[in-house]
Amino acid sequence: MGEVEIRRSARRKRTVRAYREGDKTIVLMPAHLSKAEEERHVRSLVERLDRREQRVRPSDDDLQARAAQLSIAWLEGRAVPLSVRWVSNQNSRWGSCTNVDRSIRLSDRLKGMPEWVIDYVLLHELAHLIEPNHSKRFWALVDAYPETAKAKGFLEGVSWQQRSTP
Repeated sequence: MGEVEIRRSARRKRTVRAYREGDKTIVLMPAHLSKAEEERHVRSLVERLDRREQRVRPSDDDLQARAAQLSIAWLEGRAVPLSVRWVSNQNSRWGSCTNVDRSIRLSDRLKGMPEWVIDYVLLHELAHLIEPNHSKRFWALVDAYPETAKAKGFLEGVSWQQRSTP
């Protein structure tokens, strides 16, 4: 089940909620719940999060295939990475690209996020294979993706929330 942190609140009256923060599961619940109710809720919510993440956690091979699809759809097939993979050592970036070996790495913090957010980050890194900087030409490539603004806002919100949570 991994590390679980319970945060009880007297202000929370009925709802119980869980989310992942890195490798830790945070469970928010009313202060008045018994230990047995807590255990039941934690077990159920962790199982639900695990099932949801399994649906939206593509493998490295899935990422490679998705990169090819995105390149064809949005970049006329011009961006062809040699490798695309998840990494666990990117805590301040969502993704990175190395033009020399044409490799793309996505932070595993993206796992469990909506597919359109992962697609945006993947497309952003693919665009670096064509334009290695953040020039106007680069942003023109990325901005062709219709979910760009929404995905950037989503990631900014996640980043803000992670900075704000002790």
